[in-house]
Amino acid sequence: MSEKIAYRVIEVTPPAVNKSKSHSDGAIHTRSFTGLYRNLRIGFAGLLFALFFGTAWLNWNGRQAVLWDLAESKFHIFGTTFWPQDFILLSALLIICAFGLFAITVFAGRVWCGYSCPQSTWTWLYMWCEKISEGDRNQRIKLAAAPWSLEKIGRRTLKHTLWLAIAVMTGLTFVGYFTPIRPLAAELFTLQLGGVALFWVLFFTGATYLNAGFLREAVCMHMCPYARFQAVMFDKDTLAVAYDPARGESRGPRKKGSDPRAQNLGDCIDCTLCVQVCPTGIDIREGLQMACIGCAACIDACDEVMDKMGYARGLIGYKSEHTLQGGVTHWLRPRLLGYACALVVMIGALVLALQWRPMVSLDVIKDRGLFRENALGQIENIYLLKVINKTQQAQRYHLRLVDADGFELHGKTEFTIAAGEMSEMPVSVALLAERPTSSSQDLVFQVQDSDQAEVSSTARSRFVAPLNR
Repeated sequence: MSEKIAYRVIEVTPPAVNKSKSHSDGAIHTRSFTGLYRNLRIGFAGLLFALFFGTAWLNWNGRQAVLWDLAESKFHIFGTTFWPQDFILLSALLIICAFGLFAITVFAGRVWCGYSCPQSTWTWLYMWCEKISEGDRNQRIKLAAAPWSLEKIGRRTLKHTLWLAIAVMTGLTFVGYFTPIRPLAAELFTLQLGGVALFWVLFFTGATYLNAGFLREAVCMHMCPYARFQAVMFDKDTLAVAYDPARGESRGPRKKGSDPRAQNLGDCIDCTLCVQVCPTGIDIREGLQMACIGCAACIDACDEVMDKMGYARGLIGYKSEHTLQGGVTHWLRPRLLGYACALVVMIGALVLALQWRPMVSLDVIKDRGLFRENALGQIENIYLLKVINKTQQAQRYHLRLVDADGFELHGKTEFTIAAGEMSEMPVSVALLAERPTSSSQDLVFQVQDSDQAEVSSTARSRFVAPLNR
């Protein structure tokens, strides 16, 4: 096998250089196609769109179901409210997602990029808008090369109108996960939106319009770091979209029904359809390339040609290097098993952390003043307590000191906090003894659910007193 087509060769084929795809407007015009992997991609895209655009409009217990309330520093996910104190759980979730991506890459290459990445998904949606407004590939090429006319202006206007509409909805929905989306949408469409919210809606609208409409493959090739380190994660058993040169070479046209071996030809008829459907403008027959996002569009196009020619499918397919070299793919291997075990452990730990997460939180802040003497002549310290009810129902709590003989708590000890709210209350602690045994002593505050004793939280602080007075 020559070095040019070896599976592990990493090449970059800029779309503008690819003669099969570069045209007068410098854009990549993809051809329409059908097939199994296209249907899978549409299914994943539909699920992604439904989750992204639909979840923001769901309500739960009278509020938005999923909302990162920056003003209140609360993150609502359906029946659970997370606070800044729970940030470690979000960090754990992001780490799990990263390890999941690594495991998927080791197993099947860049399937995330090809099927579920928002950049790829929105790009395919924008390409569909191009098709319905400007026609299929050949029509778009002709339109790009044609002089400006009313028809060209009309088609381009329709395309950019669709692009902008999608971009506005995307920007609105994204910001709607941080600002309640119903009033946000009402203010936007009545032209009353202003300030920071308007800035971010316009920012994400512009980012969507630019990335999916114009940058497209440049984001995958030059801006996304995943393309840069994917090759480090591949091994000889990783499944990736690949062309089988042993079967396909030598390439060349032939009549249907003819024997390619009699003409010293392989199964590849050199129709270039695999190039014409590629969203990043590469020729998969040149080997594994950094610009390949694993979308399998070339597989669908090639399989359709193989069916028409009466050849077996799979000239282009998900293959490992071992398979291309005539060997067998090893499914269970140390690296993949290691990632799988790490994922199971981390997911299990996250589930347990969520299950054991205390549903009430207590923070104690000591007043800056060291101490004071109250009306009874006792030494007192002042504290500010912050109690958070993390449940979705109003709860009644009891506050007390734990193992604090010789100290007395003054202030509100019975109180109710609404669902998902925080309450701040000042309290004081008085030293009952005339002389303290130490100038600084530990105190443990405990807040406990009045109806469920097992639901409680504790926090430590210090009590300061003069040894001589």
